Amino acid sequence: MPIPDFKFLMLPLLKLTADQKDHSRKDVAPLLASEFGLTVEEQAMLLPSKRQEVFVNRLHWARFYLAKAGLLESPKRGVFRITERGLAVLKSPPEMINVAFLSQFPEFAEFQNTTAGKTSGDHEGATPELTPEETIEAAYQQRREALATELLALVKQATPAFFERLVVELLVAMGYGGSRTDAGQALGKSGDEGIDGIIKEDRLGLDVIYLQAKRWTEKAVGRPDIQQFAGALHGQRARKGVFITTSAFSKEAREFVAHLDSKIILIDGKELASLMIDHNVGVALERTYEVKRVDMDFFAEE
Repeated sequence: MPIPDFKFLMLPLLKLTADQKDHSRKDVAPLLASEFGLTVEEQAMLLPSKRQEVFVNRLHWARFYLAKAGLLESPKRGVFRITERGLAVLKSPPEMINVAFLSQFPEFAEFQNTTAGKTSGDHEGATPELTPEETIEAAYQQRREALATELLALVKQATPAFFERLVVELLVAMGYGGSRTDAGQALGKSGDEGIDGIIKEDRLGLDVIYLQAKRWTEKAVGRPDIQQFAGALHGQRARKGVFITTSAFSKEAREFVAHLDSKIILIDGKELASLMIDHNVGVALERTYEVKRVDMDFFAEE
């Protein structure tokens, strides 16, 4: 089943603490995962940042909001337990504890007033509530996808000469080709609105990579194109090749590459735009945000 968002975790979490004992995330997480029928794979699913599990993150914020409303308290670091107010809520529990329910408590209402806006998803049929990390990362991914779409459209409209320079800049930024001069010389054979050439795998030129690029707008690169490229590699006794296109690769082309002895990497338009963003080619930094957390080691007493 889908991983529950944090509003669905709050009431079950509060009920787990009804024994009035001290609890930690480590002891409640398996119990809640079992209650919601989460698989091992679902429990291991990471946020887009790859720094924390989605389930753990949502559990953290469920506990955080319950504490802000005075239903849970933390007697010491990493430990929480139910309060008298929390016990009172469980005497006549609602169907669900969500942000709207918690807003009846003055401490939580004050907390809401000091934060930017209210968490979405409190009304019926709304988008599921996201934790602050998920909100930030969702906005980042949306912005990145829009940027990639804009980049790819511009690349498709560019001249073959510009596309050649773009490939040189990207490969050098990724650590291939030595200097820009070396890479430019290796990729200087333009033709058929694409680039065919050889580039160093590293600065010392211990190995080389054969390249082919197609600046196409709509037509997908098919198996015959890849077969021709693979044949050229074989003729040069080459083991590595990169085929770049601004369009896409057909299913047959990708299946053909998967069974080759030589290594051919396929980079389609979407991946090309993504690599440009990752390696700062054709993009400029607009602004930077620092997301910080409490350093618990700083507060740990000897």
